[in-house]
Amino acid sequence: MPHPPDLHVAAIALVRDRRVLMVTARGRDVHYMPGGKIDPGETPAQAAAREACEEVGIALDPAVLAEAFTVRELAHGQAEGQHVLMHVFLAETDAAPSPSGEVGAVHWVGTADAYRCPPAGVEVLRRLAASDLID
Repeated sequence: MPHPPDLHVAAIALVRDRRVLMVTARGRDVHYMPGGKIDPGETPAQAAAREACEEVGIALDPAVLAEAFTVRELAHGQAEGQHVLMHVFLAETDAAPSPSGEVGAVHWVGTADAYRCPPAGVEVLRRLAASDLID
């Protein structure tokens, strides 16, 4: 049986004080990157900026978001064999993130918190640490 197609998503990596911003959905305890599915006709940068605004109330200009890397990992909570293809953009802002929409809480996360993340989040933490951006 063939595997389902990859879920295409975009997320931001907002790093401060050697930690990266992550969120938890209401009623859940898994840490996710702020982001979500790319809508039809939307670029990954536009999706990342839109999702950042919807989830943590941060306004970002998609034109200045720099794509850091793309990860492909098994999708958490999806059908067996489903993968997520996540475009991760480095974001810079002094704005204070706050939970909104389906987000219940925001967290500043380092590699020690990887056990709380789905596979794509673990890989993002690994890559940010390898780039000496987080501890």
